[in-house]
Amino acid sequence: MARPRKPLLSRDRIVDAARALVDTEGLAAVSTRRLAAELGVSGPSLYNHFRTKDQILEAVADSVSAQVDLSMFEPGDGRDWRTALHDWAVSYRDALTRHPHIVPVLAQGPGRRPAGLRLADAMFGAMVDAGWPAAQATSIGALMRYFIMGSALGSFAGGFVDDETAYDPADYPHLGQAHLLAERQELIDERAFETGLTALLDGLAVQFEQVRVLT
Repeated sequence: MARPRKPLLSRDRIVDAARALVDTEGLAAVSTRRLAAELGVSGPSLYNHFRTKDQILEAVADSVSAQVDLSMFEPGDGRDWRTALHDWAVSYRDALTRHPHIVPVLAQGPGRRPAGLRLADAMFGAMVDAGWPAAQATSIGALMRYFIMGSALGSFAGGFVDDETAYDPADYPHLGQAHLLAERQELIDERAFETGLTALLDGLAVQFEQVRVLT
């Protein structure tokens, strides 16, 4: 009987394997040798698709950008700019929280990454179409990226230990319940993100009314 053929090596297979490795072990775990072993191929075969490790990480980052929902920015979707920006921010953060170790690569900007550029283009275009001046739409894009990526880089609640003795009221009179934060990490972090996002959008809404008066 013929031996079963190995799946053909492709960019998608390499990116999927690299993303799984980044998710479980972090950026430092990725190397061409390690990926080749994970894929059951020889190291040089990867170079038919990617010349360097950095190119692989760029592709992993772009695969995460591609997970962000952009439907709210499509013509005819019907959501106003504020609702669209809110829903996009939630989807963006969800994608990053599923793959937090790749955030430092994403934080460098989209560069030439296609999905990252489509993301920026869709958001910017929607804000301009809604009536924001181009300069302010650019600032909104930067502001949202700072806020969303910052929220995904670490957990506020997860920064406290689940040990009541670590927060002696004699030393920290207002942290008597801080040891409870760790076990409620996801809820607290999501609530903090939503609180900040609402405040941010409230502020932008005030600015938008001023823009409309001036125009």
